[in-house]
Amino acid sequence: MTVLGGASRQSLAAVRDDFEKQTAKLSADAALKLSGDLFSVLHTLTESVALRRALTDNSRDASAKADLVADLFAKNISSTATAIVANASKLRWSNPNEYADAVEQLAVSAAAKAANEASELALLSEQLFNFAQVLIANPELRQTLNSANESVARRIELLQNMTKGAYSNYTNSLLSAAIKNQRGRNIDNTLAQFSKYVSQSEQKVIAHVTAAVKLTPAQVEKLATSLSKQIGKKIQLNVEVDPKVLGGISIRYLDDVIDGTIINRLAEASRALAG
Repeated sequence: MTVLGGASRQSLAAVRDDFEKQTAKLSADAALKLSGDLFSVLHTLTESVALRRALTDNSRDASAKADLVADLFAKNISSTATAIVANASKLRWSNPNEYADAVEQLAVSAAAKAANEASELALLSEQLFNFAQVLIANPELRQTLNSANESVARRIELLQNMTKGAYSNYTNSLLSAAIKNQRGRNIDNTLAQFSKYVSQSEQKVIAHVTAAVKLTPAQVEKLATSLSKQIGKKIQLNVEVDPKVLGGISIRYLDDVIDGTIINRLAEASRALAG
């Protein structure tokens, strides 16, 4: 989980407000184009430590930083994307990487907005989780998509061949972006971060449930309702079946873990006996 410094938390809130204003009337196609533009900026920021530092140097004039953004990107990205990135550069950030984190969040949010305009936001969230499960079930695929020995173009080609017709344009866009913009993470963690940003766009909390057997729809609904009442927010349950837990369920959401699995109870009993 990304923990932002104090200055960055305030700046991110301001950036998100600006993003909402800039994108209020965008169509699905325009929002998806904006997402691609912001990911393009993110890639450049990731490749250049010097640029990240220049755009977050608090001793530098805010207008000069905005002008630098325009000089570097305006010819290749939309005016909306340029304005969003330039306005973000004018703010104070606790460190250069958190500025890049903010651009990443906005890039994912733009894709989520595009999906929402097409009434496919819930589908986007479901399909990102589905692909994460595909990676778990196919370690060789996960290894290939994480491999530095394969070019980014080759990995994206493999991804597109595998997912052709299976996912929406919005999902495919974020899956490709996850390969291009891993930023030192593996694809699993990158997708988890993207899913978190999508859930924020849905104004939902994602809860990861691990169970020994597949839950029935009624059980999933009952669990979601109970957690929603407890947290006070809408809940999206992502359920993973893992026979190794033997029985019971484990739930992870926000910073909390509720582990009622048999394997955990056995471990606790073993620790108690050892003590």
